[in-house]
Amino acid sequence: MRKTLALLSLLLVSGAGVAAAAAADEIPRTPNGKPDFTGRYDIRSLTPFERRPERGEELVLSPEEAAEVEAAQVQRVLAGDADSSPDRPPPEKGAFIDSQSYNYAWFDPGHTMFQIDGKYRTSILTNPRNGRMPPLTEEAQKNRGSLPRFIWMNDDGTAWWLESGDTPFDSPETMVLGVRCIYQPGASIPIRTISYNNLKTLVQTDDYLMIHIEWMHWTRVVRIDSEHSPAAYRSYSGDSIARWEGDTLVVETKNFRREAAPQMLHGRESAGVPRGAMKVVERFSPIDGQSLLYQFEVEDEEYTAPFGGEMPWPKTDQYNYEYACHEGNYSMLGQLRGARQLEKEWIDAGKPVKGGE
Repeated sequence: MRKTLALLSLLLVSGAGVAAAAAADEIPRTPNGKPDFTGRYDIRSLTPFERRPERGEELVLSPEEAAEVEAAQVQRVLAGDADSSPDRPPPEKGAFIDSQSYNYAWFDPGHTMFQIDGKYRTSILTNPRNGRMPPLTEEAQKNRGSLPRFIWMNDDGTAWWLESGDTPFDSPETMVLGVRCIYQPGASIPIRTISYNNLKTLVQTDDYLMIHIEWMHWTRVVRIDSEHSPAAYRSYSGDSIARWEGDTLVVETKNFRREAAPQMLHGRESAGVPRGAMKVVERFSPIDGQSLLYQFEVEDEEYTAPFGGEMPWPKTDQYNYEYACHEGNYSMLGQLRGARQLEKEWIDAGKPVKGGE
């Protein structure tokens, strides 16, 4: 009996070793033996960036719970694609109308939750252990209180900026980078799932890794086995260098421009506000020949603690679309015209104007 159990154990261990070796053989490699990450990846997922507070430190969902989330998404798509009633009334003044901005067909967040090691995750964030962003520092909270806001976020239908002294709608240059179709922080670094345009194209050589990001036609070029440029040379997505640790490519990024915060989690963008030291470390590791594991860790002096997470990147045969953000786009002109009208209404009502008589 003992011999039988020992033989079974040996067979199980041997089988596991063969499977692991087979998986390793599936990984494409460059002539120098490093994993070759070249390919196109579709990172759409219903797995949220932050975990629901009631989940606490629960890292995984049951298959039944994941199925409920996915079924709810199907119903959301069906409802969102239904014909709009031509008799519907206009939204109330100051109402949040983002969900009515265009038909749901334009959104593409995916239809499934991702799994790591065969288990559904409750969030992309895993650090802190509760899967929630750490609090901002007191100084950062004070600074963000005076930052420009998206007009479709936190808007009360008035020219609130005349009283606060903000200048979010003085010209296109004072509007946030996303509205100006220049750069989308959340899609670029650290990379996370977003509402659409989730494709990434990687091209790798011995000396470089290129990451082409579908949402906002942005390309990151990572230098392998190099050194950081001087701090004066900055980019919206920072300055990235990489090194190999076994089969994992570790990418370290710093020297971010102050206009681009890597995290758009508080509805605000750090435009024109000096930022403290910030560093993002990303890890690209092969899972098999058809997917890789993306991990990230962020150190940002605006937050009281570091934060990080992970998610799989499955390969796809789809191609990145051109993100023609301003092709026929009249929304910015409409926002600026609307701001002028709200300012007129504010002044005509005799409301206070910061710096005015």
